[in-house]
Amino acid sequence: MPRVAFREAWTLGRVLANGQLLRYGRGDKGYTVRFERALAQKIDSRHVLAVTSGTNALITALAAAGVGPGDEVLVPAYTWVSTALAPLAVGAVPILVNIDESLAIDPADIERKITPHTRAIMPVHMLNLPCDMDRIMGVARRHGLLVVEDACQAVGVPYRGRKLGTIGDLGAFSFNHYKNITSGEGGAVLTDDDRYFTRARMYHDPGNFIRGHAETDEPLFSAMNFRVSELTGAVLYAQLQRLDPLLARLRRRYELVAETFEGAAGCRVSPHNDPDNAMGLTVLFDDPEEARRFGATRGVERLLDTDRHVFTNWDAILSKRSFHPKMNAYNWANRDIEYRIEDYRHTLDILSRTCRVALGTQYPASVMRLRKPALRRAVRRPAGPAAAAPAE
Repeated sequence: MPRVAFREAWTLGRVLANGQLLRYGRGDKGYTVRFERALAQKIDSRHVLAVTSGTNALITALAAAGVGPGDEVLVPAYTWVSTALAPLAVGAVPILVNIDESLAIDPADIERKITPHTRAIMPVHMLNLPCDMDRIMGVARRHGLLVVEDACQAVGVPYRGRKLGTIGDLGAFSFNHYKNITSGEGGAVLTDDDRYFTRARMYHDPGNFIRGHAETDEPLFSAMNFRVSELTGAVLYAQLQRLDPLLARLRRRYELVAETFEGAAGCRVSPHNDPDNAMGLTVLFDDPEEARRFGATRGVERLLDTDRHVFTNWDAILSKRSFHPKMNAYNWANRDIEYRIEDYRHTLDILSRTCRVALGTQYPASVMRLRKPALRRAVRRPAGPAAAAPAE
């Protein structure tokens, strides 16, 4: 979790002092515009559009790409529930895909879930852990599918020379309180495509999207209001300076804590799709019961127990209910969509045996070193009833 301190207070104070809280009020001098441009430069994206949440970033990205009724969008069965809800917001339906041991959407299962109605893939980089984007992009290009990256939990994280969120056709960031940079709530849409960006601007602002932007021939359509205020822009502009130091700390803490599990019995560090840039640590056990016990350790959680990140807790999806029956996207689908628990036993098995280990970026490195013996004791099982405890 990033720090919030004097820098954020200073920028907020300047916004309040000039009295212009609307993002359009100060043109290129506004903090929101400055944040969007600075973030675009940092992650090497042609366009960045700030919106009010990561959920709305996903919805805006899908709308910008023209995803809608009758379309199917492939999403992982392990992600925050918003990834699956976003397609429904534009009239499409989510199709669940199993994950692999890296905790990312499984490219092999993507291939199995593609139908003539599939329009897009939404890979999710959970816990700063990247998907296998090379394989996913290969699948998408072979089948003519869009890729909308959900990088809400991986802002700024590199993947083989690029930044997550910039590899697909569009990407989404979240600036929720628990993300790599935060404004409490907030998000961003990323794309290199000029038309998608124009449509995203239209969709996120029903009446003022033209301000400060070049004219366009794109026909105007009905839209939502997801634009942020200068207060959000000011906090994000200040937070952006904290991103690189935070990522560097995550990388150092990963190397420090991951070595705790070398040679441990019955578990191993989960596979990573870009080990040289690992910034999130999870541990895969052979036995779900051992994972459950380890998950009770301070600073550790078993992923099966993380509530709405697991598809079995997505009541609104599994029940296929909508706020109004005539607006139910499942009525517009080209086939009957079923979510059968037995089809995702592989995902549930992985989650039952995997624990996330917090890297404690808010603490000094010395604190994390002191925690290593406790972690080591928690994962190493004795060989038998009379076996001595391992030496520290």
